[in-house]
Amino acid sequence: MSEGEFSIAQTEAGGDQPVITNNKVVSFHYRLSEVDAQGNHGEWMEQSHGGEPLYYLHGFHNVIVGLEHALEGKAVGDAIEITLRPDEAYGQRRADAVQRVPIKHLQLSHSKKKLQAGMLAGVKTKQGVRHVIVVKVGKFNVDVDFNHPLAGKTLYYEIEVVAIREASDEEIGHGHVHRAGGHKH
Repeated sequence: MSEGEFSIAQTEAGGDQPVITNNKVVSFHYRLSEVDAQGNHGEWMEQSHGGEPLYYLHGFHNVIVGLEHALEGKAVGDAIEITLRPDEAYGQRRADAVQRVPIKHLQLSHSKKKLQAGMLAGVKTKQGVRHVIVVKVGKFNVDVDFNHPLAGKTLYYEIEVVAIREASDEEIGHGHVHRAGGHKH
């Protein structure tokens, strides 16, 4: 299939409520797990239930492509379960995405003082800060992996649409959601 597999349940609220289309701000709760080679999904890796839902501007690729396609046309209260292959999610792992960079180009969270393999960091690039995983630490340089941590993985999502509203002209112009209390990047 080219647009993810819908499994088990897809419920729709129906009625005359707004549906998800381009230029709509959407919020949804989700749970995410990895799918193994046998097609079974494991423990939940991430979830928003019990916290703030995820917000995004539909049609601007602010969420992974397979999720955006699956949410198209849904309404508040709709729930879907979807399995996404790597090309519909974070892409395939690229071997050439591991690079050696000078330590001085890394940005660490304030709580992290010592570089260690496996930790997340930021690297200053011409396109801005990119998130990376530290692979190997040397005296002056560090090998980092620019692949997304979920690249190459098949993912299973459970999604529930919480709210839909029209995007402001400013949000459309900037290509992302602005939340109450300030500008969100």
